[in-house]
Amino acid sequence: MLFDMDGTLVDSEKLWDVALQELAREYGGELSEDGRRSITGTSMAESMRILHDDLGQPERDADISAAWINARILELFRTGLRWQPGAFALLGAVRAAGIPTALVTSSGRALVEIALDTLGRDNFDAVVCGDEVVAAKPHPEPYLTAARLLDVPIERCVAIEDSPTGVASALASGAAVLAVPAEVPLASTVGVHQVESLTGVDLEVLADLLVDRAGARPER
Repeated sequence: MLFDMDGTLVDSEKLWDVALQELAREYGGELSEDGRRSITGTSMAESMRILHDDLGQPERDADISAAWINARILELFRTGLRWQPGAFALLGAVRAAGIPTALVTSSGRALVEIALDTLGRDNFDAVVCGDEVVAAKPHPEPYLTAARLLDVPIERCVAIEDSPTGVASALASGAAVLAVPAEVPLASTVGVHQVESLTGVDLEVLADLLVDRAGARPER
């Protein structure tokens, strides 16, 4: 079982909104709605590029902006992290069933370590962070890495995502994909099952996704 973090397990995208808008104002601008949607689910480097371009300030140093965002979001995560509807119950059911589970996120390790205080470190057999892979989402590497760490074929994994970038990564990896739109609407995509929230999603739903995936194309 492969879980994204931001927007999927925890309602952290609103905290990113706060940090990104604060930095935009620090730079004398305002992040547009289109710019914010484009940032959702991307790596920090790509997020800063989008932010700078959106503000009409492409010359800004991405590392300096990333350091500012990381410091601010660390503060916000310590006090304002909340579970997404249904996420706590589903993660608990998965763990109670003894299913190998990984957290697969575009966030950096320092931020994830704080989030794990809420999520529970024992809930994950592996954690793949955005700053610990060569190619970040939408590349499939994060999900392929997680499956390898769990020693489970990717075709036997279900990935749960909330963003277009994350869905693209999970789908390209070969996992069965459950999409739960949070801040950004998701287009209907072949091979992706979409639900409004994780409330009501249970082990039977996850098992059905694997059955449907196996019937959709031959096993490798």
